[in-house]
Amino acid sequence: MILEAIENSDDHISAEEMYAQVVARYPNVNISTVYRTLELLKRLELVTETDLGGGRFRYHPSDKGHHHHLICRRCGAMIDLDESLLGPLEEALLKQHNFVADLRHLAISGLCSQCRK
Repeated sequence: MILEAIENSDDHISAEEMYAQVVARYPNVNISTVYRTLELLKRLELVTETDLGGGRFRYHPSDKGHHHHLICRRCGAMIDLDESLLGPLEEALLKQHNFVADLRHLAISGLCSQCRK
């Protein structure tokens, strides 16, 4: 039921949004069940967690591939980031630090063009 809520979401979904969907169908479910299930789904690599800043975490199915975002700290706007921009970063990290980065899902915070005005 929790994985179903994630898979049926058109966008990233929060634990609270999942809980609202699940409890509507199964009134006896507790939000702690949602959090425990999310931890399990992350360990099984079935879902990916994105930190949107300010303690806001969102989830989406891992099978949707690499997913990268620019997150505005002021208004919360989420902009998809072109994956091709990360290749040079991966190469630089490996060359300069001998570090293999896991960039399957990345969120970079900053200010969007509207908030910079």
